[in-house]
Amino acid sequence: MADEEIFEVPEVMMDTETTPMLTPSEIIEYIFCPRFIYFMNCLKISQHEELRYKVVKGREIHETRIKNNPEYLRKCLGCIDKELSVYLASKDLGVRGVIDEVLYLSDGTLAPLDYKYAEFTEFIFQTHKIQSTLYALLIMENYKKPVKKGFICYVRNGNEVKEIVYTDRDFLYTKFIIKEVFDIILKGYFPKKTQWQNRCIDCCYKNICA
Repeated sequence: MADEEIFEVPEVMMDTETTPMLTPSEIIEYIFCPRFIYFMNCLKISQHEELRYKVVKGREIHETRIKNNPEYLRKCLGCIDKELSVYLASKDLGVRGVIDEVLYLSDGTLAPLDYKYAEFTEFIFQTHKIQSTLYALLIMENYKKPVKKGFICYVRNGNEVKEIVYTDRDFLYTKFIIKEVFDIILKGYFPKKTQWQNRCIDCCYKNICA
């Protein structure tokens, strides 16, 4: 991971008009289990997200957050302005997505704010952190402004907000993950499944995953 060249996205994926790009959801699915990418993107087998309660509930939260988002959050986070539901794309990363909120902070930096229909326990999940880091990369490229930290709002904890401070290692690791996802899609190889067996219990692909 030390060599920057390994993070270069194949040129075939750079044209956002003619070639599909990765979304943050696909990156998260890869982190949960690499075989999700193979089944979804190579074999084109749907995971039928519309049948999953948390997915449906999460979409409802995203649709209503603008109406219910308390303004006090802006002051608590040092926010002086914000943009809602911002679509951003990056040819360099080969990634596109919609960020719940892009915050303008009082120190002149920007920050992503992401809403999660989840409860915060003792630590921020890796999937949440990498998704936030990916948003930070998209913001930096498109706005040409520094992004030092991001925020996650846990709806099921009464809109409790947790802060993530990014490091150079976080940005490099996220780019490395993007490259690995592209490798599976472009090469069509069958990756190893997750090492966490408990993730297989409720997996929609468990019946076809040898």
